[in-house]
Amino acid sequence: MRSIRRILVAVRDYEAKTIPALVKAAQLAQAFGARVELFHAISSPLYVDGYGVSGTEIPQLERATRSRILAKLEKAAARLHVEDVEISVAAEWDFPAYEAVIRRAGQIKADLIVADQHSGRHRAAGLLHLTDWELLRLSPVPVLLVKTSGTYSRPVVLAALDPAHTYSKPARLDGRILTAADTFTRALRGKQHVLHAYSPFPSLADPETLTDPATVEKIQADAAALARKLLDRELGASRIPKTQRHIAGGTVPDAIAQAAEKLHSSIVVMGAVSRSGLKRLFIGNTAERTLDLLNCDVLIIKPAQFANRLPRGRRGARVVGYSSTPLPL
Repeated sequence: MRSIRRILVAVRDYEAKTIPALVKAAQLAQAFGARVELFHAISSPLYVDGYGVSGTEIPQLERATRSRILAKLEKAAARLHVEDVEISVAAEWDFPAYEAVIRRAGQIKADLIVADQHSGRHRAAGLLHLTDWELLRLSPVPVLLVKTSGTYSRPVVLAALDPAHTYSKPARLDGRILTAADTFTRALRGKQHVLHAYSPFPSLADPETLTDPATVEKIQADAAALARKLLDRELGASRIPKTQRHIAGGTVPDAIAQAAEKLHSSIVVMGAVSRSGLKRLFIGNTAERTLDLLNCDVLIIKPAQFANRLPRGRRGARVVGYSSTPLPL
């Protein structure tokens, strides 16, 4: 993970009295010696008939709306009273919001995006249409999804590895996850743990063999031994103590969530790959369920070769009338 010098805070509700993502971003900025930008994507359509304006007045309306939001962001930044951290604000007409955030991160060369999770559990797991999920899936920049309030106090940082490279995940991704976890652990003066969640039964196991208790016990013991071997091999000469290396058999979402709860983790560091078609749907279900089950913040890391395939240019404002017909600008 490259040095964190600029942090982009994706502000969803600029009217909120407290913005957990901003509070934690400011703490991280102090720890890393980084700058912070508060950014709000103005993605709501302009219903011009409702304002009683003509097409020639639309630019003035856009400027007035943007100026009002920037003033709100300035107030949010001023409420922090954080010393030695440079905080700037920005707001742009662009949509959808997750694309706008990724575009802005690229423009300012952000090293980290910090965003509050939308409230409530996802209702359509695997469909990949929610703003926070799309941001995690598409951003080439690491994303810290904030699910808790307050600041970090010597946090437990849990790195979720996949040394078996399930779903053909890039082999080097685990190394990037470890580096990111170590970076955050050191900066926040926390404690790093590592987890490998594995399946206790081979996918090709003969169902008939699973009826014999002795056979089942041996299969589980062999799976655990292999998981431990793979994890230790992945960590190599790492100085992480044996007591902070964990394996857990079961479904990946449940294993990670249970380990995070048991260890009182403040941050779980996970890797993510973006795929297409049925593979994307399958992996999306697993990852999204994990995100829903976790009660702590989540840092998502992408492979080194992950590319930003979104259009670079801002889309501007969506200007519509009550007839929902786009009006010419």
